[in-house]
Amino acid sequence: MTKENILFLAVGLLLGLIVGFVVTNNLNQSGMQMMPGGTQPTSGMPSGHPGVPGDPSQPGGMQDVQSTIDKARQNPNDFDAQLEAAKVYYQIQRFDGAVEFLKRANELKPDDYDTLVNLANAYFDSGKYEDAEKTYLSALEKKKDDVNVRTDLGLTFIFREKPDYDRAIKEFTASLQLDPNHVQTLQNLTVAYTKKGDAAKAQETLAKLESVDAGNAAITRLRDDIAKIGTK
Repeated sequence: MTKENILFLAVGLLLGLIVGFVVTNNLNQSGMQMMPGGTQPTSGMPSGHPGVPGDPSQPGGMQDVQSTIDKARQNPNDFDAQLEAAKVYYQIQRFDGAVEFLKRANELKPDDYDTLVNLANAYFDSGKYEDAEKTYLSALEKKKDDVNVRTDLGLTFIFREKPDYDRAIKEFTASLQLDPNHVQTLQNLTVAYTKKGDAAKAQETLAKLESVDAGNAAITRLRDDIAKIGTK
């Protein structure tokens, strides 16, 4: 979810810690990133800042959203129109709609890397983790050293109905070979080891995370979850 997101699963509880892209806007993740991107929510902007075009919270916002979507449907070969429609669907958190228009954009420009990554992100946010996996893999065929994308690929194996923690660990480990200090990957790898029940590896990875980002808000919860291994 590019996303660059921090998503982690606490033991016995699914938790999303989002930085940037997954859930509220998402996908973690890399590339254009649907939000933030060409459009951004107005929260956090200075007082009196004009509304963002297409922002449904502003007067006429939903009308602008519908107009953007209609334009994309009426111009199916307009690449930019498909992207704009996908963005507004992200803004209203209709990830299925974002998938529709990103698929079309990808068909129009199959070599556009950012579009491919955002399609994977949209699948992820739609809960279609197998589709997200396939699309992230396609992106990695084009850019194998994208740490964020490989980390998001690993997350698909944690979030799916039948998790594959070993595969998630494999992908996170590959990400760390590219960037040993990648905070999101260290956090997610700690979670994967914890979910697997490997306290030693989880603690080792958490120690690395603490050395890289001592103020990380997830550390206390991760430490508590590691301590619970073997008590359930």
